Amino acid sequence: MNMLPVLIVEDDRDLREALCDTLALAGYEVLEVADGASALQILQRRQVGLVVSDVQMEPMDGHALLQEIKRGYPYLPVLLMTAYGVIDRAVAAMRAGACNYLTKPFEPEKLLAEVARYMLPAFLDEGRGEVIAHDPRTREMLSLAQRVAATNATVMITGESGVGKEIVARYIHRYSPRAAHAFVALNCAAIPENLLESILFGHEKGAFTGAAQPQMGKFEQAQNGTLLLDEVSEMPLPLQAKLLRVLQEREVERVGGKRPIVLDVRVIATSNRNMEAAVTAGQFREDLYYRLNVFPLLIPPLRERRLDIVPLAKHFIQRLAAEMNRHGVALSAAAGEQLTLYSWPGNIRELENVIQRAIILAPGGLLEAEHLLLPRLSAEKDAARVVAEVEAAPVDMKSLERAHILETLATVNGSRKLAAQKLGISERTLRYKLQQYRNEEARGGAADA
Repeated sequence: MNMLPVLIVEDDRDLREALCDTLALAGYEVLEVADGASALQILQRRQVGLVVSDVQMEPMDGHALLQEIKRGYPYLPVLLMTAYGVIDRAVAAMRAGACNYLTKPFEPEKLLAEVARYMLPAFLDEGRGEVIAHDPRTREMLSLAQRVAATNATVMITGESGVGKEIVARYIHRYSPRAAHAFVALNCAAIPENLLESILFGHEKGAFTGAAQPQMGKFEQAQNGTLLLDEVSEMPLPLQAKLLRVLQEREVERVGGKRPIVLDVRVIATSNRNMEAAVTAGQFREDLYYRLNVFPLLIPPLRERRLDIVPLAKHFIQRLAAEMNRHGVALSAAAGEQLTLYSWPGNIRELENVIQRAIILAPGGLLEAEHLLLPRLSAEKDAARVVAEVEAAPVDMKSLERAHILETLATVNGSRKLAAQKLGISERTLRYKLQQYRNEEARGGAADA
């Protein structure tokens, strides 16, 4: 498992070295700073899995640092340390978002236990099929997923079609105590109704016409591991009642069988529908919904986590280009800008299709905006929306300049070269301006989260 570094913030040099040595000997990568301002600078440059900070520091104390971290990095766990065991301050820190509060002095084993408990795993690892998470909203969602992964709680993952619900389900399994056992996925919408019960619960020989041999169901195959019920909202109502019984009793009986089989299976369910609306409409059992919805997890659509779009595109380029024996393929800045402006109604699945098409169409090693073939009307609407958002902001010269640049970019269908010509500036200046806007949007999105 990849590990992100731990950031130690402690103004006492000797104690800071002792903390770093303790964590380093336990196999952790450690970053160390002496004050809160330096810690915030580190977080702007590096991904970390946990911040361990002293409280009594100057000029920014640990509580002020906690507030700044939660404002900019809401997903990031912060463990506070103090020599003053003041209960009301500890309660206030927990309410402000601290994962825990350690009172000095404490034993090294106590520190290691807390770090192991709250440490976030690496989110970004394309080589192992990890979830790509550059956007603060994605990281916040994955922080919740990582916490529930350590438990046996049933998880209900919802989100639009194509947002990556199965990928997040596999992420939960990978970082759970069941990771060494099977991950079994069943698409409830893809199996004919008359076969779904047999596939889910298994059957005995002679249970029905064609059942020549006994067959384990998906629950048995997932024993000691994780069972994913993908698009569970498409399951027929009669089968929902049988599924509810299995979840309640923690045992399954094969079709045509006479003896129950005790189960030890963690269940994750997904749906692209509004489950509460489906329950109200009588399309899904209310009791089953509450049995599955122990820990709800909503995956935001791609249009609401725009900082993930270009990293995802580059990931798909790397994988798809290798499959097509097209090495050295890259994404142009103009193409990346157009991808970011597009609304992605088909989410990640649509992005993958667009990248595959662009690799096929690009004659050389650079994917340009014209190779994406995004719907022009949608791209214009998205660009107009971005311009409208800018125009709605307080009117000043910087806002007007931004609106003019984005509007010009929209009129040339995302071509940075043509936009620079119309604006009378160099492409380098335009690139710098666009990067500024992306950074501002990232800071604004993190603050909102």
